[in-house]
Amino acid sequence: MHNSTQFSSVILNAYTDVGNLKYLYFIILLVWYVCIIVANVLLISVVYMDRTLHEPMYLFLCSLCVNELYGSLGLFPCLLVNMLSDSHELHLTYCYLQVYCLYTYGTVEFCTLALMSYDRYVSICHPLQYNSIMTPTKVTSLIVAPWLFSFVQFAVNVSLSVRLKLCGNIMEKVCCDNFMLIRLACSDTTIVNIYGLSLTIVVIFGPLALILYSYGRIFKVTLSKGPNKKSLNTCVPHIVSLLNYSIAVSFEMFQSRVPSKLNVPPILRIILSVYFVIITPLLNPIMFGLKLTKIRDAHKKLFHHVIVLKFRT
Repeated sequence: MHNSTQFSSVILNAYTDVGNLKYLYFIILLVWYVCIIVANVLLISVVYMDRTLHEPMYLFLCSLCVNELYGSLGLFPCLLVNMLSDSHELHLTYCYLQVYCLYTYGTVEFCTLALMSYDRYVSICHPLQYNSIMTPTKVTSLIVAPWLFSFVQFAVNVSLSVRLKLCGNIMEKVCCDNFMLIRLACSDTTIVNIYGLSLTIVVIFGPLALILYSYGRIFKVTLSKGPNKKSLNTCVPHIVSLLNYSIAVSFEMFQSRVPSKLNVPPILRIILSVYFVIITPLLNPIMFGLKLTKIRDAHKKLFHHVIVLKFRT
């Protein structure tokens, strides 16, 4: 029987002593965070201001950008503070809040990407029925559903984790992780493990089934009618985002659960553990902005409008 202690904080032990280089890393991370905010806010603003972009595809993209801002908010403030701190100590309440934020971010991201694949399927395979299928009411419901599902399910998950008594408070991470918190628990974790496993299965295999079905139908239709380059081009940024996010999250889940099986340098392990919430939030708005013609044109019109107004004043 382990002795349990009511810890009030956790120590994020993956930060290494880099001396004065920590100030350089802090500036790099701060600039990166500002770029994430600017890129996502700009894309949301462009879609909001250009009425020709008030289509399901771009509305899903806006939801994705809002989620990027939400997820990066859950990580970067803590990361920046701990980069300059010597203790790397985080209050337990904020730790659970960060867990909730990052887990809901990850779920909303994957579910939204799945719904974007469904939107591409309807657009390419049923173009004549697209407007009757993707009605404003249905689109609104599809946008809200991942957020509602994620927030409710992980509220239950975190509430179960909060009740656990901890044997230790040292975590080999740069941010809080629910799986690592459970490993530190002394009390019975059966219920939280069963619920967590069930939730993981639903969160992964539900969206994955929709993605595989959608792209299976898309490739079947486009190949049977001959390669449709224009249609497939709208799928390219989505496929890249999907693969980038899926690989990053898969690595993080795998290395967190079986760390001894991977011979990965510590610094690379740290980078890859937060890759999905550092690289993805900047990659997505840039890639969609560059690859989608309507987004590029809307950006040009916005910048032209700003320049004209500036010269007039």
